[in-house]
Amino acid sequence: MFRSVVGFAFAVAISAHGAPAFEVRAQINKVDREQGVLFFASGGQNRTAKVAADAPILDDDGRELADGLRSERLKEGAEAVLTIERVGDRPVVKAIRLGKAVGASPASEKVLPPVDTSALIALTDMGRDGEYQGFKGGLYPNGANERPADHEKAGRALAVQVRPLDRNGKPGPNGKIVLLAIGFSNTVQVFSGFVQAARKDTEINPRLVLVNGAQGGHSAFMIKDPEDRSIGEAYWKTWVPDRLKAEGVAAAQVQAVWLKETDASLSPGVLRAMSVAQYDSPLRQGFPKGAQTLQGELRKIVQALPRFFPNLKLVYLSSRSYGGWARREGNREPWSYETGFAVKWLIEEQIKGDRELNFDPAKGAVRAPWLSWGPYLWASGERKRSDGFSFVLDDYRENDRMHYSPQGQVKVGRLMLEFFKKDATSRPWFVATGGEVAP
Repeated sequence: MFRSVVGFAFAVAISAHGAPAFEVRAQINKVDREQGVLFFASGGQNRTAKVAADAPILDDDGRELADGLRSERLKEGAEAVLTIERVGDRPVVKAIRLGKAVGASPASEKVLPPVDTSALIALTDMGRDGEYQGFKGGLYPNGANERPADHEKAGRALAVQVRPLDRNGKPGPNGKIVLLAIGFSNTVQVFSGFVQAARKDTEINPRLVLVNGAQGGHSAFMIKDPEDRSIGEAYWKTWVPDRLKAEGVAAAQVQAVWLKETDASLSPGVLRAMSVAQYDSPLRQGFPKGAQTLQGELRKIVQALPRFFPNLKLVYLSSRSYGGWARREGNREPWSYETGFAVKWLIEEQIKGDRELNFDPAKGAVRAPWLSWGPYLWASGERKRSDGFSFVLDDYRENDRMHYSPQGQVKVGRLMLEFFKKDATSRPWFVATGGEVAP
């Protein structure tokens, strides 16, 4: 929930493009990590501003800090560059980068040119015979975009079991159904756009609670082990529970999860925090090895979910969206495109009967929830997919062309809303029909 903060006025010039965002040099005075509020000095005055939930928080090399706003590097006296936007009549911090330089990339960070993605075809448009480097497309086995009949039937059977639960996981008249997001900064952004769209939709089940449990800078490698006594444990045992608590719900009420994860190059500080001596970034492993590495990490994440959410039934996965315009490495192409294969192959493992991904108690020990594609978010820039979906340059922030702009968040949020309203395995509990709470 947005909490008000003390406002202030900046006497700065808007950019030549007329964008409402601007950068300021600042010295950090204090961070209220629980409220998401930054206290800092700029222009000779002490100021206060809310930090956007999806704000990338970067070190002086332009890499995201693993602990985000909780990082110990955001300490009193630290110098930073803040990207500010006005939201209504209030200033909101949209990005934080440690260091002094304003409007310039650090020496170790090259501004990368756009990537030609004309040869890349959306998985959903590849057809049953289409291939990428010898691997079939489509969202599901054999190049199909529809779930196999048995997997569809199982998902529908689970969907009708979703019902409002109290904090102890028992059905009750005041119960809630929680759809929880798990992932990194782009997940935060997509889900934020999704929540905005859902709030305006009168068909949404009033018992449904959407909880954004994603955290900026937290890649699949970093959260795959909830018992690592490091970043992964903090994410699963502190960050996510705190997000649930903030929305007035509990882990026992989580019955569906949307998972969107990636891998990234990690800074030496992150690797030290995780006690990792060497790290071979999947971005640089090539295809298919990089996608297979991410697939293995996603596998561990979905296997961990039932431990924390005992009533979880359905997990929907998405891969990265377009990265052809990205100005730094994070979601550069073809990596963003190739993450779709990691998701595709993981779901196929379950469909083919992998015992370590079993979701059906009639077939043995349950090791994971039922897995499915959620919305497929990749399109080759401005080239429209067969369903008409595409991106434009201004769907991404000008500073990195990696994180979504407000307009981009709205676009992907609406795509996500459309999926959950229409899909046969989510509609029974996502939509309220005829004024009655479904199911």
